[in-house]
Amino acid sequence: MEDKKQEKYNNPFAATFTGIRDLFRKNEPSGELMASDRFDGKTVLVDGASSGLGFAVSVEAARRGAKVIMACRSGIPEKGEKVKKLTGSDKISMLNVDFSDLNSIRNLVGNIRDQFGKIDILICNAGIVPKKSRKTKQGVEEMFMVNYLSKFFFVNLLIHEDCFISGVDNVPRIIFVSSEAHRNPKEFDWDSFGIYKEYNIGKSVELYGYYKLLLTTYAVELSRRLNRGDKPFSVLALCPGPINSNIGREAPKIFLPVLKLVFAIFFRSPKKAALPVIYLAASSDLEKKPFDYLFLMSRKEPSDNALLPANGTKLWTLSEELLVKIEG
Repeated sequence: MEDKKQEKYNNPFAATFTGIRDLFRKNEPSGELMASDRFDGKTVLVDGASSGLGFAVSVEAARRGAKVIMACRSGIPEKGEKVKKLTGSDKISMLNVDFSDLNSIRNLVGNIRDQFGKIDILICNAGIVPKKSRKTKQGVEEMFMVNYLSKFFFVNLLIHEDCFISGVDNVPRIIFVSSEAHRNPKEFDWDSFGIYKEYNIGKSVELYGYYKLLLTTYAVELSRRLNRGDKPFSVLALCPGPINSNIGREAPKIFLPVLKLVFAIFFRSPKKAALPVIYLAASSDLEKKPFDYLFLMSRKEPSDNALLPANGTKLWTLSEELLVKIEG
């Protein structure tokens, strides 16, 4: 069944105003982030951590007692030093990664395993909205790689390398920063999965929503697969709402002043947007919960497309086949 209400994110302006509309709708909170929700004794890995939401999440996690690993492409070591200064915590580490390159991701996982052992919480946040298509080192399109395929590769490799804590009383959490834009695509384009195609800024926002659909579908399927066995995981996803960040930095220069003004007036600050992420990561409300999806602090079902088991199975198979092809 298709979603009854298809959101419109097909161009930058539609996406911007849809985000503003959704932000000001009345949403009943499903829980509350408490001062007692802390990470003492836990290791939290945040990717895309050098700016925007990822940086704000790193700061708040450090303030709540976490040992924070910031994985990012730039800002090393100055962003980590800034987190230390803002929080007074010295439990901050930074690791370099380029999520457009499988080899870089493999190196990151090796460094996590060798330097930190087990992690308790993973927050998959890194994402881009490029102004046009670009090929990665492995020959796939960059936004597809960074916003979806790298997550599939990264998380599955962390699990394969036994990088998460485990046990009846220690259930790790994997959190994906998705978007309500995942509801916009009406169907999956399986026939062109992973095939490089040229596009420009007029198509990039539409594709952003499609890749968020892939990501959300993966999150649902990952929870299904992980929670069949004797080592349960909490796999959680959310749309943090429209954020005043630099994700739109590649928009045409002529529109940047207007976008910056709209973002500043109407969109949430990264600090405020980080709170539902921290809630999913720290709250006892989510303890041992196999799956959940939030919009801001309100619980919602993901789209019908993302929930259908046949889609999850198909996506998993195609992703594995694509990785074998491009790694070979």
